[in-house]
Amino acid sequence: MRDLDDSKAPLFEHLVELRKRLLICIAVIVVAFFACYYFARPIFAFLVQPLKDAGQDRVIYTDVFEAFWVQVKVALFAALMICFPVIATQIWRFVAPGLYAREKRAVLPFLLMTPIFFGGGAAFAYYLAMPWALHFLLGFEGDIGGVSQEALPGVGNYLSFVTRFLFGFGVAFLLPILLMLLERAGLVTAAQLAAKRRYAVVGAFAVAAVLTPPDAISQFMLAVPLWMLYESSIIAIRLTHWRASRRQAPAARE
Repeated sequence: MRDLDDSKAPLFEHLVELRKRLLICIAVIVVAFFACYYFARPIFAFLVQPLKDAGQDRVIYTDVFEAFWVQVKVALFAALMICFPVIATQIWRFVAPGLYAREKRAVLPFLLMTPIFFGGGAAFAYYLAMPWALHFLLGFEGDIGGVSQEALPGVGNYLSFVTRFLFGFGVAFLLPILLMLLERAGLVTAAQLAAKRRYAVVGAFAVAAVLTPPDAISQFMLAVPLWMLYESSIIAIRLTHWRASRRQAPAARE
């Protein structure tokens, strides 16, 4: 009976700690949401810039509440993006006490690189992928059999388009971190990753089909960087092992 009570105590402590970390995350997101809601129009103006650069100078809304809900969604999306490092830190503080010192040293660098890779993916989407996709998608405007075909994007549809691009590319660019963590955990090796290269290419296009709008250009622009990131992960793993072997060589000779 006493053993059962002892086993319940650590579980209760973990639940209390998890509740604490969740409350911190929620509080930070709520504060950031209200701050971002105040700046929702400038934020949306920034998000709509690729559409303007593609030659479209008008967005519409047909539902009375649509513009309001778009502002709310913009604020929430911006708050989540801003709070991502805080959320990652809280996850780390919850997980870290259960790790050995060696495991902490192995995981922490990848955790620190996560916002950088995510931001890099979102920047790639905003500055490269979205403008090309919009130029293609808006290219269907014109005269069709004497009838004028004109693009009038709705604010809600455009926001969904933008957030799918930014979030999809941001998450996809975390692939090297995921693969290197799996390698550190001993679940995969560089040789195994190289041998599964064909499946990785197919998987990249499958992920791109899910995370991007349904047009070939958008999917291609995500699938190709994904494949390149996969290859760079293999190279990075091999370089890490090569450097480790070089450091261990002098110690072995001594």
